[in-house]
Amino acid sequence: MKTPNLDNLANQGVILNSSYVQPLCTPSRTAFMSGYYPYRTGLQHNVILPWSAAYLRRNYTLLPEKLKNVGYNTHMIGKWHLGFCNWNYTPTYRGFDSFYGYYNGQEDYYSHKIMFGLDYRDDKKVVDDKEGVYSAFSYTERAKKIIESHNTSDPMFLYLAFQDVHAPLQVPKRFEDMYSNINDKNRRIYSGMVSALDEAVGNITKSLVQNGFMDNILIVFTADNGGIPTFGGNNLPLRGAKSTLWEGGTKGASFVYSPTLLDKTGYINTEMMHATDWFATFLDVAGGQPEKGVDGISQWDMLRTGSPSKRNEFIYNIDEINKNAAIRYGDLKLIEGSAGRFNDWYPVPTSNLENFKTADHIYDLNEKTDLGVEHFEIENIAESDEPQYRLFNITADPTEHFDIADQFPDLVTKLKDKLVEYKKLLVPAFDPSFSPKSLPIFYDGVWTPGWC
Repeated sequence: MKTPNLDNLANQGVILNSSYVQPLCTPSRTAFMSGYYPYRTGLQHNVILPWSAAYLRRNYTLLPEKLKNVGYNTHMIGKWHLGFCNWNYTPTYRGFDSFYGYYNGQEDYYSHKIMFGLDYRDDKKVVDDKEGVYSAFSYTERAKKIIESHNTSDPMFLYLAFQDVHAPLQVPKRFEDMYSNINDKNRRIYSGMVSALDEAVGNITKSLVQNGFMDNILIVFTADNGGIPTFGGNNLPLRGAKSTLWEGGTKGASFVYSPTLLDKTGYINTEMMHATDWFATFLDVAGGQPEKGVDGISQWDMLRTGSPSKRNEFIYNIDEINKNAAIRYGDLKLIEGSAGRFNDWYPVPTSNLENFKTADHIYDLNEKTDLGVEHFEIENIAESDEPQYRLFNITADPTEHFDIADQFPDLVTKLKDKLVEYKKLLVPAFDPSFSPKSLPIFYDGVWTPGWC
């Protein structure tokens, strides 16, 4: 086996340039873990808020459960964000042998609190001795312990969902100082967070090499949604941002790497892949099979050999509350209703963010709710003066500058009809309102399952 050059794993593997995710965190995790489009699980509209009794229902068999059935050890580190109001909806009850991380969507990287509650677990045990330790460092150490203690003759699935680069923008100073040439503070910190993540991935990869894992390993890296311009992110040349149906919110950065399992490497793959496909793909690699009816398709042949994708269409999302949806069919993309409030092509921040303060967007993480938490609920965008249908040729116009709906009404009709068929499988949005029983004041200041 050739020793990997850890400085640039992506270029030694396969970079995926048409790998699609969901507009938000919870929906993307739903797709990845279940193999179903989020609109089929009821988790299509929003992220799961700390005080909401929402969760990925147990009638969906998750990826770690499937992998355990074919002999895998399964471990999770980092962000869960698929519900925690009852122990039965938490990671070690959904197929993971171990869990080290947090249940909610965002928290302080050092105090590990969201609002006024601690959110940090080692399996079910509260972790209360890591205050002041940057989360990426703790996650790296836990990953290395798992790797060092694992018998390489047994198959293992290790899922690491790092906080970086989610809000709040926080990073040790040595990483921020690497980008002293960037005047904009948010962009400078964000860039530092990317480098902190890069260092963590590098250290974990070194541990994999040192402990003999590289003879039979598949490493996958993927984002879960696009960046937010107001918080250091940038999606140029793509249109839009996180929480939108534009390419900037849904086209994810992804790559795969293996020194032994991939027949073709060192190139950019432009074949179509969707977040749901990872479910079926991993099961294919592991020797398992998904149940009938899942939306994900195994793309292992495509990833391994560079052959064409088995997918020619996918659903970006269907949201009956916002009354919007989008579908991809071949080169074409149809958007129904409003794509979201980040509708433009946002420049890389330079000296300040004042040009974004008045931007028309879905949510502003600088705003505070009555409970003091950074506000990340989605405003209803059903009322809009935008066209009801917009059509784009994503191959010819990947930046979505040219709406061709008026030129090709027959194609609009064809894709509308397809959407109608997909909507027949919609599960109503599962987005419960605030539950006071959830609050940490009832659980010694800790976000804790057991209230639903």
